[in-house]
Amino acid sequence: MTTSHKQRVLSGMQPTNTLHLGNYLGALKNWVKMQNEMECLFCVVDMHAITDAGYGKPDEVARATREVTAAYIAGGIDPRKSPIFNQARVPAHAELAWIFNCVARLGWLDRMTQFKEKSGKHKERASVGLYTYPVLMAADILVYKATHVPVGEDQKQHLELTRDIAQKFNNDYAKPDYFPLPEPVITGPGTRVMSLRDGLKKMSKSDESDNSRINLTDDADTIAQKIRKAKTDPHPLPANENEFKGRPEAENLLNIYAALADEPVKAVMARFAGQQFSGFKGELADLAVSKLSPITAEMRRLMADPAEIDRLLAAGAEKASAIAEPIVQDVKRIVGFAV
Repeated sequence: MTTSHKQRVLSGMQPTNTLHLGNYLGALKNWVKMQNEMECLFCVVDMHAITDAGYGKPDEVARATREVTAAYIAGGIDPRKSPIFNQARVPAHAELAWIFNCVARLGWLDRMTQFKEKSGKHKERASVGLYTYPVLMAADILVYKATHVPVGEDQKQHLELTRDIAQKFNNDYAKPDYFPLPEPVITGPGTRVMSLRDGLKKMSKSDESDNSRINLTDDADTIAQKIRKAKTDPHPLPANENEFKGRPEAENLLNIYAALADEPVKAVMARFAGQQFSGFKGELADLAVSKLSPITAEMRRLMADPAEIDRLLAAGAEKASAIAEPIVQDVKRIVGFAV
């Protein structure tokens, strides 16, 4: 089906705990490139943050919201070009989420694997917000009629739900092309960065071991130390992708190097094939420090002036609202609300 929708990107990160190398390579680094290719909006999803870990911690959510904003800007997002804002400043997100709660079906949400993973064996104790998290995510995207969404593998199912909600709304109200069916954007060798302590687990803000990740707030010595301590195996570095089998830590470190250097993994393997990890880790540490230290320094500078970060968030929210508010008002009229 042809569509008349303008190409637009919407993406965001939760302000819970400190952002890490996986967030940078898997998302932020790609966002910086995308902002030069099409219209982009970047959100700090503070409403998602209180569905679980952030609930009952207002000071932490506020601080982390500013820190994530600082990371966006330090990482290369230009707020003059691409609005940066937090969800809570744009009421249209919550308004559209309620309407979408009435579009989505329980069976759809019951299939969401992330809820099962996060709620564990005590599903009945999980918040309703955690259960309906994917519906709010759909509203985040569709309130701007975004056509492209950079997502990790773990969010692809939620984006499929977004497409289902958009399609059902369009069908139910006989508006065949009202909402676009957004496409996932998954790019680069660093899309899925794994733990430095376990190559089978994704690098995570919530991992108990701080050595499992490189935080964007880590200083140069800490970055180098974590890379030196990263889990490896006793064999030399592989010469081709076939030799990755059964060696997830080797694959992870080579992928990280390739993503930081903006080089194909094959080129990195060709350079280091047959070498010992000790030498490679030194090269990787130097590369990581050279790429991340300027970001860390700029984040610290920005965080020293929280009022300026709040000003930037307010300005971004004003720009975002100018797009979202007319859309949500139109949706209200479509569903029959007297507005």
